Amino acid sequence: MSVRPDILCIGSVLWDVIGRSDLAMVAGNDKPGRISRIPGGVALNIAMTLRRFDLTPALISVVGRDAEGHALLAECGQMGLVTEHVLIDPDLPTDQYMAIEARGDLIAAIADAHSLEAAGARILAPLGDGRLGDHRAPWSGLIAIDGNLTEALLSEIAESPAFAAGDLRIAPASPGKAERLKPLMGHPRATLYVNCEEAGLLTGTAPDTAREAVNAMLAAGARRVLVTNGAGSAAFGIDKEVLVCDPPRVDARRVTGAGDTFMAAHIAAEARGVTPEDALKQAVKAAADYVSG
Repeated sequence: MSVRPDILCIGSVLWDVIGRSDLAMVAGNDKPGRISRIPGGVALNIAMTLRRFDLTPALISVVGRDAEGHALLAECGQMGLVTEHVLIDPDLPTDQYMAIEARGDLIAAIADAHSLEAAGARILAPLGDGRLGDHRAPWSGLIAIDGNLTEALLSEIAESPAFAAGDLRIAPASPGKAERLKPLMGHPRATLYVNCEEAGLLTGTAPDTAREAVNAMLAAGARRVLVTNGAGSAAFGIDKEVLVCDPPRVDARRVTGAGDTFMAAHIAAEARGVTPEDALKQAVKAAADYVSG
């Protein structure tokens, strides 16, 4: 029997291949460390964190009909994630992401989400064919969407009746994909989660702080926005109100997935009905805990 999810997580579901070293590194270095392969991708990272907060997420994405795809869906199922709506494509390989981190800093990364881009709107079929909604009764709950989707598909989502009743939570995935979110900037039901650099790219500004970035995003038409700034303050803004929260000082041991953890923790806190100030504090603490390992 199908499980009714608490939130839909739309976007990248892939394997993370991450090399971490305790030694300082720069481009061109060859240093000892550890290499791991774990389930990842923005949508999946958000879903995994939401599950730890006792929510039941459903994944909306694509994997290949290959060994990597079967293994990935099996791991997701073991974690309690709803995978029945994931498109399994026999002609596409399962996506992957590769990163190198040193002393808690990201040295370099490559995201191969070409299968997600190639699948396009086909991954959204469950929102229109009755499984998760249709044009008469669209999905009315939480929906997390990541910027690994193409700008064309994000533009379609911005105008689609299938998303007209949802509580949309949007993340760009990386600064290189931030501008893909422009079609959703002014969506009346969207909350955007970005860092300072991504906010600058979306607004044509150069904010130094999360507060400045929030103000720039609101001025550019965003309805609700949260901004992180690495080890600096995070901020939440709606209308003309801005809240700021300083993170605890921690020793960084990992960075890949920190923004996804922040976003998921904030969504989970708001789902529990806490105040905006407490939701921001809980998200900041969850991200700090994650970074510290």
